[in-house]
Amino acid sequence: MSVVGIDLGFQSCYVAVARAGGIETVANEYSDRSTPACISFGPKNRSIGAAAKNQIISNAKNTLQGFKRFHGRAYTDPFVQAEKPGLACELVELPTGSAGIKVMYLEEERNFTIEQVSGMLLTKLKETAESAMKKPVVDCVVSVPCFFTDAERRSVMDATQIAGLNCLRLINETTAVALAYGIYKQDLPAPEEKPRIVVFVDLGHSAYQVSVCAFNKGKLKVLATAFDPLVGGRKFDDVLVNYFVEEFGKKYKLDIKSKIRPLLRLAQECEKLKKLMSANASELPLNIECFMNDIDVSGSMNRGHFEEMCDSLLSRIEAPLRSVLEQAKLKKEDIYAVEVVGGATRIPAVKERIMRYFGKEVSTTLNADEAVARGCALQCAILSPAFKVREFSITDLVPYPISLKWNSPAEEGLSDCEVFPKNHAAPFSKVLTFYRKEPFTLDAYYSAPKELPYPDPSLGQFHVQKVVPQADGSSSKVKVKVRVNVHGIFSVSSASLVEIHKTEEGEEPMETDQTVKDEEQKMQVDQEEPKQEESQPAQTESKPSADEMETSQATPKEKKTDQPPQAKKAKVKTSTVDLPIDHYPPWQIGRDTLNLFVENEGKMIMQDKLEKERNDAKNAVEEYVYEMRDKLSCVYEKFVNEDDRNSLMLKLEDTENWLYEDGEDQPKQVYIDKITDLKNLGQPIQMRYQEYVDRPKAFDELGKQIQLYMKVIHAFKNKEEAYDHLDPADMEKVEKCINEAMEWMNNKMNLQMKQNLTVDPVVKTKDIQAKTKELTSTCNPIVSKPKPKVEPPKEEQQAGEQNGPVENNTDGQGPQAAEQSPNTGTSEAEKKLPEMDIE
Repeated sequence: MSVVGIDLGFQSCYVAVARAGGIETVANEYSDRSTPACISFGPKNRSIGAAAKNQIISNAKNTLQGFKRFHGRAYTDPFVQAEKPGLACELVELPTGSAGIKVMYLEEERNFTIEQVSGMLLTKLKETAESAMKKPVVDCVVSVPCFFTDAERRSVMDATQIAGLNCLRLINETTAVALAYGIYKQDLPAPEEKPRIVVFVDLGHSAYQVSVCAFNKGKLKVLATAFDPLVGGRKFDDVLVNYFVEEFGKKYKLDIKSKIRPLLRLAQECEKLKKLMSANASELPLNIECFMNDIDVSGSMNRGHFEEMCDSLLSRIEAPLRSVLEQAKLKKEDIYAVEVVGGATRIPAVKERIMRYFGKEVSTTLNADEAVARGCALQCAILSPAFKVREFSITDLVPYPISLKWNSPAEEGLSDCEVFPKNHAAPFSKVLTFYRKEPFTLDAYYSAPKELPYPDPSLGQFHVQKVVPQADGSSSKVKVKVRVNVHGIFSVSSASLVEIHKTEEGEEPMETDQTVKDEEQKMQVDQEEPKQEESQPAQTESKPSADEMETSQATPKEKKTDQPPQAKKAKVKTSTVDLPIDHYPPWQIGRDTLNLFVENEGKMIMQDKLEKERNDAKNAVEEYVYEMRDKLSCVYEKFVNEDDRNSLMLKLEDTENWLYEDGEDQPKQVYIDKITDLKNLGQPIQMRYQEYVDRPKAFDELGKQIQLYMKVIHAFKNKEEAYDHLDPADMEKVEKCINEAMEWMNNKMNLQMKQNLTVDPVVKTKDIQAKTKELTSTCNPIVSKPKPKVEPPKEEQQAGEQNGPVENNTDGQGPQAAEQSPNTGTSEAEKKLPEMDIE
């Protein structure tokens, strides 16, 4: 089972995997652990990652980056409209009202949803993980910013499905960082002791997030989060871009913003300059050749001036830091450490502001770029049965308060209730009890729209169906379970109708109280709840009416109070009926549409694969042309006559010209046919060269075998003891075989020496190897025949019996450790053929 964590970043993505040795961030095909969040569309295929980043300037309108911020947003969203002018690609409104991207793909206009685009990027990251792990990847944990709303989280979940991934959890980036920090700590306080409080500051390319977490041995609890989605590394880049746009406009009379390509080039250079200034306080140059209208431009910047220009951005660093402490009701002295991650925290002024606020040095023990991906992989390992991980529980929180509203006939209007207050523990479930005679609708919404970095506070409508009154016409009791799941997504997970059946006097119902207890227990127990959560139940009692609504946390507690005395004596039987719930989230992709997107992604993957194979075939032709032309005037020169070389050189030159003209864009089979034609001419030359290299080695091996067997024949004729048991007739056969082999070898060597190197050899290496094998198979069974065992004389045998069987040899080996030949004393291991050196 694969265990993969994916940091789906705004600018760069990282993939971490769990292996036996721990967590490892894997590298892509360019040996780079960072994969750009970039996709480029072309007339034949898509490029994703580093290959797409290289096309940002050359294929600006069809190259997408920074699309993460548009998840789950409408085209008319003020945030989308504000970002639109700075984009090279074209944003469009899709039929659903959501934001989409228009590109030219396969030479036709195509509109893609943000989910499809993110799905493409996830497909690439999935391939990177698979190539690193050498096995299929399905299960994963993906990170999202802690301020993502319900709609944005649902959108990311859809993207993972399009990529063919099973997302076990959407984890907040700051929570992933906290997990990566805490799970390795051996010195955390015991569960009953005061927790260690750590603040995590994540300032990435697009957003600023802060969380404060409490650590005890084996558990982590997020106490509060704060954020500023409009502060990030890209905003610091924009400050530089705007400065140089103005400067170059005055200095060189250039209207840079009128054209997208020079603007993109300037943005790239400004990002590099920003990184250099983080490490160097001196004046640094910025030079761009042929920038615009064939004009070279140059400028300079130093850290001091840069920090002055960024003062308005830097002043926003403190507010989220203050906010988390206020929410968690903590003082600065309570903070054990301040951990910083994210690329933009490398800016010295940012670190300085954080240190100044907390009055202590910031800690950089975590990898600023890879900490999120490592935390995701750790969470995936915890959720996976394939890995045994140290026990570590994670309690996250609900970032925005969530309320429900509904029509209340008793109060003749709308009623509402806050089911999850801000910073409530998550994942968590609560059970609400309604009294209804007919189906009803619950509207879920964020009850603090001012805190929301999203224009629409609605979470969608939940229609509870098939509600009917009791048999006596009274209102039915409907239990509704609401939940914030592991992904941070709100839902009405189930609803059930409690039916009351009255029994005849004298009948003893079999399952009265027990049934009620079991059913309530079944409804209220929720496995994913954090057991350590101690927040108070939101129990509300209103006046007894047909529309009474109660709420309780989903915990296995039974309350049998507030019942009239006669109710306890009444003989009633209750049963529960599950009710269907229709849900209409604002931007959720329908199942049919999602299946269509999955199918389209599969087609695009196949198109990319076919294009890669076509390019590989084309490159193989080009490679063969260059390699063969080089070797014809070098190592192959002696093995081809002048006419053949000239003919082949001409053919190679024609093929090269064809490649850069008509052969620039041909089907894969055309390239295969081309290389086959070339190899038909080049293969004989390559074969002659290879035979020239390999043949002497093969003759050498045959000669060694001949000399080896000749030595055995000589020893047999001298009647040496090692070979005196061999049959003379067999040895004559060996001698005849050796003589034939020697005559064959000498004959072939003489013929080959007379043969010109430009023609095919008289004898090939495989023929010589076959001769060697034939000689060995004939002679070896004869000369390696073991000596027969001879029984010892009778008197020796009797003496051995008197002494008893040998239990142990003096060398500690068994009696058959080395069988001795009775006559010669030669062991089986020593009977191998003697080796000899050939001069």
